Amino acid sequence: MYLERAQAARLRELMGFFPAVVVTGARQVGKSTMIQHTLAAHADIVVFDPVLDVENARREPDLFLDNHRRPLVLDEIQYAPELVASLKRRIDKDRTPGQYVLTGSQQWGVLASVSESLAGRAVFLDLEGFSLAELARNAGTSWLQAWLDGAAEPQAPSLNRLKLDRPLFEQLWRGFLPEAQFLPAAHVPVFLTAYLRTYVERDVRTLADVSDWQLFGRFVRLAAALTAQEVKFAHLGRELGLNPETSKRWLAMLTATFQWHEVPGYSGNLAKRVSLKPKGYFADTGLACLAQAISTPAAVASHPSWGALFETAIVAEIRKACALMSPSPNLYHWRSHGGAEVDLLLERDGKFHPIEVKGTSHPSRSDTSGIAAFRKAHPGLRIGQGLVIAPVERSYPLSEQDWAFPWDACV
Repeated sequence: MYLERAQAARLRELMGFFPAVVVTGARQVGKSTMIQHTLAAHADIVVFDPVLDVENARREPDLFLDNHRRPLVLDEIQYAPELVASLKRRIDKDRTPGQYVLTGSQQWGVLASVSESLAGRAVFLDLEGFSLAELARNAGTSWLQAWLDGAAEPQAPSLNRLKLDRPLFEQLWRGFLPEAQFLPAAHVPVFLTAYLRTYVERDVRTLADVSDWQLFGRFVRLAAALTAQEVKFAHLGRELGLNPETSKRWLAMLTATFQWHEVPGYSGNLAKRVSLKPKGYFADTGLACLAQAISTPAAVASHPSWGALFETAIVAEIRKACALMSPSPNLYHWRSHGGAEVDLLLERDGKFHPIEVKGTSHPSRSDTSGIAAFRKAHPGLRIGQGLVIAPVERSYPLSEQDWAFPWDACV
C-alpha cells in the first residue's frame, strides 16, 4: 500500500524551478518509493550499490549520463561520488529545471560534496518517516502552519482531530518508518532489529572506523534511552567508558545517518545560542522502543521513558511540518539556570511561539510554568500564545495565554 507523502507535492514544485533536487533522509523512510510514485511515468531511475559499479557509472560518469534521458533519478548517490563533478559541468551548461533528482541517506561524504559542488544548482528536500497526517491520509493544511499564520486559534471550532488507525501507545511503539506500519505487531520488532543491524553494518561502516561494534551498539541503545534530554557528551562517555570526544564523534555519526536530531538552546544573546547545550532526539520512536527493550504497546504506558517517547514523537511531528514551510521556522528549546524550561520555541517573523509537551491527559495551569518563566525572562520579545500538546480530547485554556492542545490535531 502506498500512502501519499506531503513532500511529493513539494518535490514536483521544486523540479519546476531548479535543475537538480536532492532528497535526503534515513534509510527506509520512503525516498525511493515516493520518487517512483511521483516520477516513474516520465523519469529514468538508477539505483546505485555500495559494491557493484552500476552501468560503470563510477568508472565512466560522463558516458553513463550520456546514455540516460532526463529527468534522471540517481538513487543512493553516495555510492557513485564520481558523478558529482560531471553533474556540475552539465548543469552549468544547461540550467533547465527538473533534470536530476538525487537521493542519499548520509549527510557526510558524498552528500557534503553534493552540497558544496552543486551550491546554487541544487536544492535539498528532507524526508522523514510518516507524519500523523500522512498516516491519516489527510493532505490538508497542517495545524502548525495555520497556527503560525494566525488563521486558526487552538480553541477555534474548525480544529479537528485526525482519524488514525492506531491508538497512541501502539503508534509510538511501532514508530513511523513506512515498513513498520504494514506488518503484524509480532513482526515489527523483527523488522526494526534488522533495520538497526543493517544500519550499523552498512551505513556506519562507510563513515568511520569503529573498533568495537558491540560497544557502538550499546552507545546507540544509550542514546535512545536519553532521547528528549540535553546532550551531555561527558555523561554519554562515562556510562560506557568512552571519552567525550569519542561520544561526540559517534553521536555525529548518528546525526549524519539521520538517526539523531538536535534542537539548539535559545538565549537572548545571539552569540550564546550555539554555545548552550542542545536537546537531542532519537529519530524514530519505534527504534527507541526497540533499543530499550519495550516489548509491547501496553508496556509503553508504564515505562519510565513514556514522557520522553511522547515528546520525541511530537517534536518529530513538528519538525516534519516545518520541513513543508518555506522558509522553515527556527527551532530552539529553552532552559533557565533555575531549571525552568520550554520544550520548543518556534521563531518566525520576529515572534516566538512556545510549546510544551506533556504526557498527561489532564494538563493543568502548572504545566505552563515554563512558558510563564520564559515570558518573564524575556519581556522584550514578541511571544505568542503557548501550547501544551498532550493526549487530550479537545483544546481548552490553561491560562490567559496558553492552551492545552490535542496531539493528533488537524485543521
